Amino acid sequence: MTHEEAVARLVGELDRAESARAVVHGDDAYAERRAAFRAWQAARLARTHADLLASARFGPAAQFFLTDLYGPQDISVHAAQVRRILPLMSRTLPATALDTVADAIELDALSEELDSAMLSALGDRVATMDGAAYAAAYRAIGHEPQRARQIDLIDHLGRSLDKLTHQPFIGAALKMMRKPAEVAGLAALQSFLERGYAAFRVMRGGSDFVDIVAERERAISRALYAGDDSALDGS
Repeated sequence: MTHEEAVARLVGELDRAESARAVVHGDDAYAERRAAFRAWQAARLARTHADLLASARFGPAAQFFLTDLYGPQDISVHAAQVRRILPLMSRTLPATALDTVADAIELDALSEELDSAMLSALGDRVATMDGAAYAAAYRAIGHEPQRARQIDLIDHLGRSLDKLTHQPFIGAALKMMRKPAEVAGLAALQSFLERGYAAFRVMRGGSDFVDIVAERERAISRALYAGDDSALDGS
């Protein structure tokens, strides 16, 4: 992928994420239900991947995945702000790094869209949600291709972050981007990339970690669509 293609994809995904997040702004009741829903999901993920969180090697990457990829953080920003800093990003970061950020933004947007559909299906049950209610809503909304894409993005994003740790000067380039990103209002996006890079660098090879997470999540998705709610129990 060229720099130009990576930049175009990044801007497109930022626009999508901004649109997906629009429903949250100005609707306190929806925001509260969404927060409760995401807290439940985070707890499920912590159960499913408890061994990875407790691992000296995989722990930082597992925590990054749970808080930054499945957590409540909003890493979407106004596309206009991104365009202000894109020339510097393009000069400083390789296309692979830009594409990694685009993966993260696409995952952010897709997760928001799926969560919104789940909230609509759950209705008032969000406040007392259990595994059975979650699984029923999961099947009710369908969206199997989108669910598969969500996990594929996690897989690809993890491998992209791993590749970044093997490229010379990426760490220095990220540090150079820190101040300009803050000035442009992109501190959250910059911090996301730095935390991901640091978490994967600790592992000194993250393919095993990505394989475990992706396969577990695919297995849970297959089980839920097949009617096996016990897949949410973890452990």
